Amino acid sequence: MTVESTLETVCRMESARIIATVARIVRDVGIAEEIAQDAFVSALEQWPRSGVPERPGAWLTAAAKHRAVDLVRRRETYARKLAEVGRTLTEESYDPEPSGPGDIDDDVLRLVFTTCHPVLSADGRTALTLRLVGGLRTDEIARAFLVREATVAARITRAKRTLATAGVEFEVPYGEERVARLGSVLEVVYLIFNEGYAATAGDDLLRPGLCEDALRLARGLAALLPGEGEVHGLAALLELQASRAAARTGRDGRPVLLADQNRSRWNRLLVRRGFAALERAGDGRTYGPYALQAAIAACHARAASYEETDWATIAALYGRLGALAPSPVVELNRAVAVSMTAGPAAALPLVDALAAESALAGYHLLPSVRGDLLARLGRTAEAGAEFERAASLTRNARERELLLGRARALRDR
Repeated sequence: MTVESTLETVCRMESARIIATVARIVRDVGIAEEIAQDAFVSALEQWPRSGVPERPGAWLTAAAKHRAVDLVRRRETYARKLAEVGRTLTEESYDPEPSGPGDIDDDVLRLVFTTCHPVLSADGRTALTLRLVGGLRTDEIARAFLVREATVAARITRAKRTLATAGVEFEVPYGEERVARLGSVLEVVYLIFNEGYAATAGDDLLRPGLCEDALRLARGLAALLPGEGEVHGLAALLELQASRAAARTGRDGRPVLLADQNRSRWNRLLVRRGFAALERAGDGRTYGPYALQAAIAACHARAASYEETDWATIAALYGRLGALAPSPVVELNRAVAVSMTAGPAAALPLVDALAAESALAGYHLLPSVRGDLLARLGRTAEAGAEFERAASLTRNARERELLLGRARALRDR
């Protein structure tokens, strides 16, 4: 592995922690990101000569912290800032802030609540958090929200400027303020996990580091807010989804469809954790959107095989989810469940009705699902064309390969 590829991997894994650590010092997430980028540039200059350090993440963190301290030293308010955060200036003796009652000693969690401050627009909160915490590029965020890359870049720039102008504190808030930010926090943790679970672009289907970060944040939130059902619902959903990760790709890295997965490879510990979190989410009759999605994932986890899946319950749960949080993606998933209970002919009109949804114009799973339904109806030529169209829309190399393979298999019949 080259120095450049090693650094890229480390940056993906460590950028959120480095930015969060620096933000605690400089109290400005925009400046913290710039300092982290400076540390990455220094590594790119020095590591080819000196070699990759044994602990590259620690090296980058130390370099960024030194730059942050130098910046604080140059500020006129240095003495006041030093008293506020109670830190020494040496990297070796740097200790975390003491936690207050109900707080979590986790810089990344503080970063999430800071970037989800209500002073920001909803779009700005989500884009900034995905950028700084999830480490996603602007084009990946744009893909997740089905908007232009320039739009996402503008949202991030405005959000950083707004936080700096408002002097937002780098902290986990308390009471009503914490509750006010919770919806945005849950949304971005969910989106970070999704990008790790099914990468929008690149050569790999999975980005495990993002899944692990999102799981850690969800677990931290559940500990922080034990009385919030939707927090436990999100934690349950991520645990159950993560339990399938090892079975979602073969040894060659190619995707394995749910129907073909070896369920003995599903992580039973994560399944049990998911079931336990779902119980803490409250009464099933009052589930919120995340708990409903977790209940759907639980149906899959309980089934010994694909054929034994309780598709009728899944279809009903998607119906409840669509009523509570309307979305064309939810309707597409409901159509899949309907096809498993009432047959592909019953589901095809539901999918065709979604073709007019502008939000799904570039969504590769729409033609993919339609292709599957057409194949099951014996309309192989049309199905192959749909799989090819889906392949042209995805930016993930593994998904593209799978979809083109399905199209070829239909032609070869």
